[in-house]
Amino acid sequence: MRIVELSRETTETQISLRLNLDGRGTSEVDTGIGFLDHMVTALCRHARWDLTLKARGDLHVDDHHTVEDCALLLGEAVDHALGTREGICRFGTAFAPMDGSLARAVVDLSGRPAAVVDLGMTRECLGALATENLTHFFVSFAMKIRGAIHLDLLRGDNDHHRAEAAFKALALALRVAIATDGTDQIPSTKGVL
Repeated sequence: MRIVELSRETTETQISLRLNLDGRGTSEVDTGIGFLDHMVTALCRHARWDLTLKARGDLHVDDHHTVEDCALLLGEAVDHALGTREGICRFGTAFAPMDGSLARAVVDLSGRPAAVVDLGMTRECLGALATENLTHFFVSFAMKIRGAIHLDLLRGDNDHHRAEAAFKALALALRVAIATDGTDQIPSTKGVL
């Protein structure tokens, strides 16, 4: 069972979560940032993860710490749930449209964190979420899952749709990468990820 419960408490945020990588895509997300809740919910739905995430952050300052810490804890939970990564597919690639927007995500759960993200946002905020923090979410998440994420918006002129396409593409790529392949082998010539 790839199920993890974690919490993170700092002077800036208090976050708890329960993650099941082999779920049905149900989630209960409450971060205090409506647009972030919407995107994490979409991520879980399309990755088929069950997630309960509760966060309280210093939103009187801004959204940065809450977004960052939610991404860090979610990435850490995925990493823990994957364990040694025996028998996973490791790589995942997906495209996701959202009306006129199209995103591409490529994932390698290599053990080596990296993130290359090009969202091309034009608005400063989506609801109470600064669009610069969308990229920061993906970078922070990549660091903690210990994997490479390449995420590109190929087209689209509506930032809400661009963001949603990006989260959905990442979800679909992760769904492939974390799938089990029926073996007990580490998917690496090094024998370790």
